[in-house]
Amino acid sequence: MRKIIFLIITMISFWGGAQNKVLFDEATKAYNEGKYNEAIENYNKILDNGEHSAALYFNLGNAYYKLNKVAPSIYYYEKSLLLDPSDNEVKNNLSFARNMTLDAIEQMPETGIGKVFSEITGFLSFDQWAVTAIIFMLLFVFGYIAFYYLSYSSQKRVAFIGSMASLVISLIAVLIAYLEYTSYRSEQPAIVFKNEVIVKSEPNNRSQETFRIHEGTKVFVLDTLSDWNKIKLADGKTGWLPSTNIKLLKDF
Repeated sequence: MRKIIFLIITMISFWGGAQNKVLFDEATKAYNEGKYNEAIENYNKILDNGEHSAALYFNLGNAYYKLNKVAPSIYYYEKSLLLDPSDNEVKNNLSFARNMTLDAIEQMPETGIGKVFSEITGFLSFDQWAVTAIIFMLLFVFGYIAFYYLSYSSQKRVAFIGSMASLVISLIAVLIAYLEYTSYRSEQPAIVFKNEVIVKSEPNNRSQETFRIHEGTKVFVLDTLSDWNKIKLADGKTGWLPSTNIKLLKDF
Protein backbone atom coordinates (compact mmCIF):
# COMPACT_ATOMS: atom_id res chain seq x y z
CA MET A 1 0.00 0.00 0.00
CA ARG A 2 2.81 2.41 0.88
CA LYS A 3 4.52 1.65 -2.41
CA ILE A 4 1.33 2.45 -4.30
CA ILE A 5 0.89 5.75 -2.46
CA PHE A 6 4.55 6.63 -3.09
CA LEU A 7 4.14 5.79 -6.79
CA ILE A 8 1.01 7.95 -7.06
CA ILE A 9 2.74 10.90 -5.35
CA THR A 10 5.76 10.50 -7.63
CA MET A 11 3.56 10.44 -10.74
CA ILE A 12 1.62 13.53 -9.59
CA SER A 13 4.86 15.38 -8.87
CA PHE A 14 6.30 14.41 -12.26
CA TRP A 15 3.10 15.45 -14.05
CA GLY A 16 2.99 18.75 -12.15
CA GLY A 17 6.62 19.49 -12.96
CA ALA A 18 6.07 18.71 -16.63
CA GLN A 19 2.97 20.91 -16.71
CA ASN A 20 4.84 23.79 -15.10
CA LYS A 21 7.66 23.46 -17.64
CA VAL A 22 5.15 23.68 -20.49
CA LEU A 23 3.56 26.77 -18.89
CA PHE A 24 6.98 28.34 -18.34
CA ASP A 25 7.99 27.76 -21.98
CA GLU A 26 4.67 29.17 -23.21
CA ALA A 27 5.04 32.21 -20.95
CA THR A 28 8.60 32.82 -22.16
CA LYS A 29 7.49 32.54 -25.78
CA ALA A 30 4.63 34.98 -25.16
CA TYR A 31 7.01 37.40 -23.45
CA ASN A 32 9.47 37.29 -26.36
CA GLU A 33 6.57 37.99 -28.75
CA GLY A 34 5.49 41.02 -26.72
CA LYS A 35 2.37 39.30 -25.36
CA TYR A 36 3.07 40.34 -21.79
CA ASN A 37 -0.44 39.78 -20.39
CA GLU A 38 -0.43 36.23 -21.72
CA ALA A 39 3.00 35.66 -20.20
CA ILE A 40 1.79 36.95 -16.83
CA GLU A 41 -1.23 34.65 -16.97
CA ASN A 42 0.94 31.57 -17.54
CA TYR A 43 3.49 32.56 -14.89
CA ASN A 44 0.64 33.00 -12.40
CA LYS A 45 -0.67 29.54 -13.27
CA ILE A 46 2.72 28.15 -12.24
CA LEU A 47 2.43 30.02 -8.93
CA ASP A 48 -1.06 28.59 -8.47
CA ASN A 49 0.45 25.11 -8.93
CA GLY A 50 2.63 25.77 -5.89
CA GLU A 51 5.98 26.38 -7.56
CA HIS A 52 7.98 29.42 -6.47
CA SER A 53 11.43 30.47 -7.62
CA ALA A 54 13.58 33.56 -7.97
CA ALA A 55 13.58 33.16 -11.77
CA LEU A 56 9.79 32.93 -11.90
CA TYR A 57 9.33 36.09 -9.84
CA PHE A 58 11.99 37.85 -11.91
CA ASN A 59 10.18 37.03 -15.16
CA LEU A 60 6.89 38.23 -13.69
CA GLY A 61 8.56 41.49 -12.68
CA ASN A 62 9.92 41.92 -16.21
CA ALA A 63 6.51 41.34 -17.77
CA TYR A 64 4.81 43.88 -15.51
CA TYR A 65 7.66 46.35 -16.11
CA LYS A 66 7.07 46.11 -19.86
CA LEU A 67 3.41 47.04 -19.21
CA ASN A 68 4.55 50.04 -17.11
CA LYS A 69 2.84 48.62 -14.03
CA VAL A 70 5.00 50.01 -11.28
CA ALA A 71 3.77 48.26 -8.14
CA PRO A 72 3.56 44.67 -9.51
CA SER A 73 6.98 44.91 -11.19
CA ILE A 74 8.65 46.14 -7.98
CA TYR A 75 6.71 43.59 -5.93
CA TYR A 76 7.95 40.61 -7.94
CA TYR A 77 11.52 41.89 -8.21
CA GLU A 78 11.54 42.18 -4.43
CA LYS A 79 10.10 38.65 -4.13
CA SER A 80 12.90 37.40 -6.37
CA LEU A 81 15.56 39.08 -4.23
CA LEU A 82 14.15 37.47 -1.09
CA LEU A 83 15.03 34.09 -2.60
CA ASP A 84 18.30 35.15 -4.25
CA PRO A 85 19.63 38.42 -2.79
CA SER A 86 22.92 38.19 -4.74
CA ASP A 87 21.34 38.41 -8.21
CA ASN A 88 22.69 41.65 -9.72
CA GLU A 89 20.39 41.47 -12.74
CA VAL A 90 17.34 41.58 -10.50
CA LYS A 91 18.86 44.47 -8.53
CA ASN A 92 19.47 46.44 -11.73
CA ASN A 93 15.94 45.89 -13.02
CA LEU A 94 14.53 46.79 -9.61
CA SER A 95 16.41 50.10 -9.68
CA PHE A 96 14.90 50.86 -13.10
CA ALA A 97 11.42 50.06 -11.80
CA ARG A 98 11.94 52.26 -8.75
CA ASN A 99 12.75 55.16 -11.07
CA MET A 100 9.09 55.09 -12.13
CA THR A 101 7.85 55.75 -8.58
CA LEU A 102 6.90 59.23 -7.42
CA ASP A 103 8.39 59.00 -3.93
CA ALA A 104 12.08 59.73 -3.43
CA ILE A 105 12.73 58.23 0.00
CA GLU A 106 16.28 58.37 1.27
CA GLN A 107 17.63 55.38 3.13
CA MET A 108 18.70 56.04 6.71
CA PRO A 109 22.52 56.14 6.69
CA GLU A 110 24.43 53.16 8.11
CA THR A 111 27.76 53.29 9.89
CA GLY A 112 30.82 51.95 8.07
CA ILE A 113 30.98 48.71 10.03
CA GLY A 114 27.21 48.23 9.93
CA LYS A 115 27.15 48.74 6.17
CA VAL A 116 29.93 46.22 5.56
CA PHE A 117 28.24 43.70 7.87
CA SER A 118 24.90 44.16 6.07
CA GLU A 119 26.54 43.66 2.69
CA ILE A 120 28.21 40.45 3.85
CA THR A 121 25.19 38.92 5.58
CA GLY A 122 22.80 40.06 2.85
CA PHE A 123 24.87 38.55 0.06
CA LEU A 124 22.97 35.25 0.50
CA SER A 125 19.57 34.37 1.88
CA PHE A 126 19.39 32.58 5.25
CA ASP A 127 18.75 29.19 3.63
CA GLN A 128 21.70 29.71 1.26
CA TRP A 129 23.90 30.49 4.26
CA ALA A 130 22.63 27.29 5.88
CA VAL A 131 23.58 25.26 2.80
CA THR A 132 27.01 26.93 2.85
CA ALA A 133 27.41 25.89 6.48
CA ILE A 134 26.58 22.26 5.63
CA ILE A 135 29.02 22.19 2.70
CA PHE A 136 31.92 23.50 4.80
CA MET A 137 31.06 21.16 7.66
CA LEU A 138 31.34 18.24 5.23
CA LEU A 139 34.68 19.62 4.06
CA PHE A 140 35.78 19.76 7.71
CA VAL A 141 34.86 16.09 8.19
CA PHE A 142 36.63 15.02 5.00
CA GLY A 143 39.72 17.04 5.94
CA TYR A 144 39.73 15.58 9.44
CA ILE A 145 39.52 12.03 8.07
CA ALA A 146 42.23 12.78 5.52
CA PHE A 147 44.48 14.04 8.33
CA TYR A 148 44.49 10.57 9.90
CA TYR A 149 44.93 8.58 6.68
CA LEU A 150 47.55 10.69 4.88
CA SER A 151 51.17 9.54 5.30
CA TYR A 152 53.31 12.63 4.76
CA SER A 153 53.52 15.41 7.32
CA SER A 154 53.13 18.12 4.69
CA GLN A 155 49.89 16.53 3.50
CA LYS A 156 48.69 16.15 7.06
CA ARG A 157 49.40 19.83 7.69
CA VAL A 158 47.40 20.90 4.64
CA ALA A 159 44.50 18.60 5.60
CA PHE A 160 44.50 19.88 9.20
CA ILE A 161 44.61 23.56 8.23
CA GLY A 162 41.95 23.02 5.57
CA SER A 163 39.65 21.17 7.96
CA MET A 164 40.03 23.81 10.68
CA ALA A 165 39.39 26.63 8.19
CA SER A 166 36.30 24.80 6.93
CA LEU A 167 35.06 24.41 10.51
CA VAL A 168 35.48 28.13 11.21
CA ILE A 169 33.72 29.11 7.98
CA SER A 170 30.91 26.65 8.73
CA LEU A 171 30.36 28.11 12.21
CA ILE A 172 30.38 31.65 10.81
CA ALA A 173 27.87 30.63 8.15
CA VAL A 174 25.60 29.09 10.81
CA LEU A 175 25.74 32.32 12.81
CA ILE A 176 24.96 34.45 9.77
CA ALA A 177 22.13 32.11 8.76
CA TYR A 178 20.63 32.48 12.24
CA LEU A 179 20.94 36.28 12.16
CA GLU A 180 19.46 36.47 8.67
CA TYR A 181 16.58 34.16 9.63
CA THR A 182 15.86 36.26 12.72
CA SER A 183 15.89 39.41 10.59
CA TYR A 184 13.68 37.72 7.97
CA ARG A 185 11.10 36.79 10.59
CA SER A 186 11.16 40.17 12.31
CA GLU A 187 10.75 42.31 9.19
CA GLN A 188 7.53 42.42 7.20
CA PRO A 189 8.10 44.44 4.02
CA ALA A 190 5.27 45.38 1.69
CA ILE A 191 4.67 47.33 -1.52
CA VAL A 192 2.06 50.07 -1.95
CA PHE A 193 -0.45 49.13 -4.67
CA LYS A 194 -2.64 52.25 -4.61
CA ASN A 195 -1.86 55.33 -6.71
CA GLU A 196 -1.77 57.57 -3.65
CA VAL A 197 -2.14 56.71 0.02
CA ILE A 198 -2.78 59.15 2.85
CA VAL A 199 -0.84 57.95 5.88
CA LYS A 200 -2.57 58.82 9.17
CA SER A 201 -1.24 59.46 12.66
CA GLU A 202 -3.73 56.93 14.12
CA PRO A 203 -5.58 53.88 12.73
CA ASN A 204 -8.78 55.70 11.74
CA ASN A 205 -9.96 58.09 9.04
CA ARG A 206 -10.59 60.89 11.55
CA SER A 207 -6.94 61.24 12.56
CA GLN A 208 -4.48 63.73 11.15
CA GLU A 209 -2.62 63.17 7.89
CA THR A 210 1.12 62.74 8.45
CA PHE A 211 2.36 62.25 4.88
CA ARG A 212 1.45 60.68 1.54
CA ILE A 213 3.06 57.84 -0.36
CA HIS A 214 2.45 56.47 -3.83
CA GLU A 215 2.32 53.30 -5.88
CA GLY A 216 5.45 51.13 -5.77
CA THR A 217 6.86 52.50 -2.52
CA LYS A 218 8.34 49.91 -0.19
CA VAL A 219 7.21 50.04 3.44
CA PHE A 220 7.75 47.91 6.53
CA VAL A 221 4.74 46.80 8.57
CA LEU A 222 5.28 47.34 12.29
CA ASP A 223 1.83 46.58 13.69
CA THR A 224 -1.71 45.64 12.69
CA LEU A 225 -4.99 46.83 14.18
CA SER A 226 -8.25 45.73 12.55
CA ASP A 227 -7.98 46.80 8.91
CA TRP A 228 -5.06 49.15 9.48
CA ASN A 229 -1.28 48.67 9.36
CA LYS A 230 1.32 50.77 11.08
CA ILE A 231 4.15 51.22 8.59
CA LYS A 232 7.67 52.57 8.56
CA LEU A 233 9.54 54.04 5.61
CA ALA A 234 13.23 53.66 4.85
CA ASP A 235 13.83 57.21 6.10
CA GLY A 236 12.27 56.43 9.50
CA LYS A 237 8.82 58.02 9.06
CA THR A 238 5.92 56.05 10.57
CA GLY A 239 2.15 56.16 10.31
CA TRP A 240 -1.03 54.17 9.73
CA LEU A 241 -2.70 53.19 6.47
CA PRO A 242 -5.50 50.81 5.41
CA SER A 243 -4.15 47.29 4.94
CA THR A 244 -5.87 47.00 1.54
CA ASN A 245 -3.46 49.59 0.11
CA ILE A 246 -0.37 47.40 0.44
CA LYS A 247 0.68 43.88 -0.49
CA LEU A 248 2.96 41.92 1.83
CA LEU A 249 6.11 40.40 0.33
CA LYS A 250 6.34 37.44 2.74
CA ASP A 251 3.75 34.71 3.14
CA PHE A 252 4.29 33.65 6.75
